[in-house]
Amino acid sequence: MLHDIANMIVSIIGELGYSGIFIMMFLESTFFPFPSEIVMIPAGYLVYKGEMNLIAVLVCGISGSLLGALFNYYIAIKLGRKLLIKYGKYVFIKEPTIIKMEIFFKNHGHISTFTGRLIPAVRQLISFPAGLAKMNLFTFSLYTTLGASIWVIILTSLGYFIGDQQDLISEYLKYIVYSLVLLMVFIIIIYYRKNK
Repeated sequence: MLHDIANMIVSIIGELGYSGIFIMMFLESTFFPFPSEIVMIPAGYLVYKGEMNLIAVLVCGISGSLLGALFNYYIAIKLGRKLLIKYGKYVFIKEPTIIKMEIFFKNHGHISTFTGRLIPAVRQLISFPAGLAKMNLFTFSLYTTLGASIWVIILTSLGYFIGDQQDLISEYLKYIVYSLVLLMVFIIIIYYRKNK
């Protein structure tokens, strides 16, 4: 079944081309539950087959991710604080907690944004606290782009080198995610000790 889904995504990307990659990665970076693995890995495979250009695939994947993250960021700025203050008490989020989060992101938003973009399930959510804290737009965009670039390059490379072997992709992706989480923990520890 996984092989059939992968083939379907390959055919969709083949039909929509680079705009398809951009749109899917935009959706993946918003709150829409759409994993980037099923976009960038098939795109990498199409690069391997000579049907797509590597640079264009990477640019579309990274720019789609950035714009999706900016979409969440602006939603959080415009609506987030009002909604959390009004309804947060129902999910145990009180105004002092929101203020603490805003202070934390003003001081450590760059490292949180960068590391968050490399962890599945956190990737889509990290833009909301950044927007709530009104993190500097340039800093947010820079660290979002850095984190998204690493993730997009990893997935595209997987598709390029082993795109036709679905069982290997699942195995490698699992180890890559574990390695990235460990690396992020290491970076956070160093950052914490440096800024203690």
